[in-house]
Amino acid sequence: MGLSIAILAAGKGTRMRSTRPKVLHTISGKPMIWHILKAATALSDDVTLVVGHGAPLVQEAVGEFQVHILHQDLQRYPGTGGALRGIEPRYDRLLILNGDMPLVEAEDIAPFAQVEGDIVLGVIELEDPRGYGRVVIADGQVERIVEERDASPKERSIKLVNAGVYCIRRELLREFLPRLSNDNAQGEYYLTDIIQLARAAGYSITPLFLPADHFYGVNSKADLARAEEIMQDRIKRRWMEAGVILRLPKTIYIEVEVTFEGECEVESGCVLKGKSHIVSSQIKANSIIEDATLIHSSVGPLARIRPGSRIEKSQIGNFVEVKKSRLDGVKAGHLSYLGDATIASGTNIGAGTITCNYDGKKKYPTTIGKNVFVGSGTKFIAPVTVADDVIIAAGTTLTRDLPRGVLAIARPPLKLVEGFYYKFFGKRDDA
Repeated sequence: MGLSIAILAAGKGTRMRSTRPKVLHTISGKPMIWHILKAATALSDDVTLVVGHGAPLVQEAVGEFQVHILHQDLQRYPGTGGALRGIEPRYDRLLILNGDMPLVEAEDIAPFAQVEGDIVLGVIELEDPRGYGRVVIADGQVERIVEERDASPKERSIKLVNAGVYCIRRELLREFLPRLSNDNAQGEYYLTDIIQLARAAGYSITPLFLPADHFYGVNSKADLARAEEIMQDRIKRRWMEAGVILRLPKTIYIEVEVTFEGECEVESGCVLKGKSHIVSSQIKANSIIEDATLIHSSVGPLARIRPGSRIEKSQIGNFVEVKKSRLDGVKAGHLSYLGDATIASGTNIGAGTITCNYDGKKKYPTTIGKNVFVGSGTKFIAPVTVADDVIIAAGTTLTRDLPRGVLAIARPPLKLVEGFYYKFFGKRDDA
């Protein structure tokens, strides 16, 4: 059965207290709306995104998805009911989702296409339902949705609440959308009113019980933090089940597009971001990996691998920063910066080594060949190329290319000025 999907993402989200559109706040490295679009487009080839506040920003953020864009007229038709005016579903049934539900996955919404009913209403059970509309069910059908302020004491004790997710037959939508009224305190058109209209007309309204933590709505920064925790637990559990070792997983942050392959280990306090790909490698405590590839390597502790880096069969130690560089069979034990560099196998990078890749206007490459020994405190003034089998003495500042097999030493001669200490400080203890 075909299913059309509409995602409501036009709201301002005032409770977020932010100038950024609510659906663009990020969860595990991606905007909330990205997560729900990923789920929706995996299930349907007819997805409409309803935009309003911050529409250009929202559209830019979701450009990778092939979806229809519908601009809500927030002045004439505000509210969830107004958001659907002008929508033209391709299929007989339209599933309506909210853009602030980043924890929804494709398998969570697939059952809506299988449940019989003129309208299928998503229902969740909460231990504390305060603030939500209660769902009254009798004989397996939804009788009504009661807003908390209108509920009797008995109705307030109901723990079943409206998840804000609906699957409605296309002809019912066409029949009831024009009949919605904004004669209420907020002056908005409410999608929930369709339930009352459909019930009065004798249509079936079937409840579909949903997992609360998958349909969690984000309305505040506190909600955002809670959703992040749930998403992180989900991501890390999936990778641990796939064989990745995570030491103290609650201290580790892994974004949604990070991937692992082979036997990998991530120690406590690490941050893995972007589209990083980790193959049979160990990432030691408190290291940061950003949009980088590690293959059969160890990194850290306290290392930072920045975007565009590819590190293969290498050992990167503590306080080493690598940026947009390719290292293959390299050892860099500690306290170095390697930026815009290509370094070949068998090369050892001494402590305090720096590739000086930026002149204030442009960045330049450093190329180091095989089996090069780089002494501590070496500075490469890029652009510079070092051939294979070279030794560079500690403290060298390299400003030219080096041929194969040489020893390079570039140190200023030591100069001694007698008595300068006493002249400078104006005192001598043994005087």
